Amino acid sequence: MKAKISLSGFLFLAALCLFLAGCSDRVEPIRIGVIAELSSDMPALGESTRKAAQMAADEINEGGGLLIDKKRYPVEIILEDNSGKEELSAEAALNLIRRHRVLAIVGPNASRYVLPAADIAERSETLLISPSSTSPRITLDEKSGKPKKFVFRACFTDSFQGRVIAKFILETKRLNKAAVLYDGDSEYNRELAHFFRDAYENGGGKVVAFETYKTGDRDFTAQLRKIKAARPEIVFLPNYYSEIPMQIRQAKKMGVTVPFIGSDSWGNYDLLDQCGPDCETCYFSSYYAVDAPAAAAKKFINNYQSRYNRIPDGVAALTYDAFGLLWQGLRIAGTPDRKKLRNAMAKIKKYEGVTGTLQFREGSGDPIRSAVILQIKDGQFVWFMNVNP
Repeated sequence: MKAKISLSGFLFLAALCLFLAGCSDRVEPIRIGVIAELSSDMPALGESTRKAAQMAADEINEGGGLLIDKKRYPVEIILEDNSGKEELSAEAALNLIRRHRVLAIVGPNASRYVLPAADIAERSETLLISPSSTSPRITLDEKSGKPKKFVFRACFTDSFQGRVIAKFILETKRLNKAAVLYDGDSEYNRELAHFFRDAYENGGGKVVAFETYKTGDRDFTAQLRKIKAARPEIVFLPNYYSEIPMQIRQAKKMGVTVPFIGSDSWGNYDLLDQCGPDCETCYFSSYYAVDAPAAAAKKFINNYQSRYNRIPDGVAALTYDAFGLLWQGLRIAGTPDRKKLRNAMAKIKKYEGVTGTLQFREGSGDPIRSAVILQIKDGQFVWFMNVNP
């Protein structure tokens, strides 16, 4: 029996041949690995990364592929779930690099998961860009004390974020006594808490309580009792969105009535669903504001909402920017080569992204970029002010 090809099938094959430059000059797809926290204690982070990554790739493919030196390359996303485990982050990076031979890796997000993956990427000379890991350590080689060559980020660092929050409390809110409650087991929480304390006290404020808990704890009574006794004017919670509702509810139940302020890890819309009115009037630092977007952000927000029926959070926006940086780097490199891509990324002097303007300096994977302060108001994340480097 002879095979029959429908008209639609014929048109698809014809389009495929045109996409591959007439089938005579075939190009391999550009494979980008994505490591996301899909089945972790922070699944919303992983979902935001997955959705934004697929959207970025689909847009390129729907436009005929990524144009690099007069050739168009289709883009393929290879997704790995690290399940919220450090060892699985390293395993995912190895699998993407050795088995799938990806050109670059985007993710993970949480600093404690990025660190092992970043070490693998650096040794394998494969570019890794984390959307939202703010720990200064991810881009620093601790043995040599020099910056890693192949590890980048799209977000700001905790040293910058700590100064932003301290300055906001001291100069905008004019509050001079702060307390801090943070996860002492987590790289992100611990480092940001210390950066904040140093900046706040150097600016003339006083940290009257500096309390820790362990990852997975759900009872913060002992720590909150000490915080209440210290009589702070504000409480800083540099913790993940999944923990904040419990902490604020317990604090209010114990009679802690002062304001609460957070960090970029608050910026997931699940926080609004879980915290409700308990988080009203709280502030936190972030990357962009949906209600006051930059020009480049408006199209992204509309397309993301149309595709997923959900407003994109900060991690989704940063993931999309991570891919935008990769596309710009590849165009500068002129070829899908790992080392040339790395060198091109380091030369990006200006990238107008969803989360603002970013640039890299040669020798550093940390971008120069701005921050925003958001307020939780009427159950929404609302722009309050911009903060420049």
